[in-house]
Amino acid sequence: MLAVVLVHPEIPPNTGNVIRLTANTGAELHLVEPLGFRMDDRELKRAGLDYHEYARVRVHADFAQCRSALGDGPERRWHAFTTRATRTPDDVAFGVDDVLVFGAESSGLPEAVLAAFAEDARLRIPMLATSRSLNLSNAVAVAVYTAWRQHGYAGAVVEPAAVATHDAGAVIVAER
Repeated sequence: MLAVVLVHPEIPPNTGNVIRLTANTGAELHLVEPLGFRMDDRELKRAGLDYHEYARVRVHADFAQCRSALGDGPERRWHAFTTRATRTPDDVAFGVDDVLVFGAESSGLPEAVLAAFAEDARLRIPMLATSRSLNLSNAVAVAVYTAWRQHGYAGAVVEPAAVATHDAGAVIVAER
């Protein structure tokens, strides 16, 4: 199963959004301390809505402990997401048990963590040259859905919804 690692996340709503994302995609979520919030933070819970009970979240004291808990091996490859990479997620054939690692909102991955990744294991999400970075939870969503798409959204309900067009031309999806 795909795993997401957030190293030193700082903003509760971002982590809450990632909790909701991992609950909806079946991915594991691993948080590496120090965290910029407490796990019972009101904003964290609010952003995750009622998905906390469906998510698999583990907190680790440091990156080494996280790496040890998740394990390495040919079936579990690790990918670091950083603005200091040249490869994109589209350059990778993700495995179902791969690990996607992201850094803090304000600083990205610490140098010591990034140094543990070979150049070909570092990935950059494409952006315009004038952009610095994406929001953390958006970056995680792009990466998780890229990897999951490569495996045909295994386990997902992928049923077309009824589509109606609003008078102003906006598309509205109606539930069945």
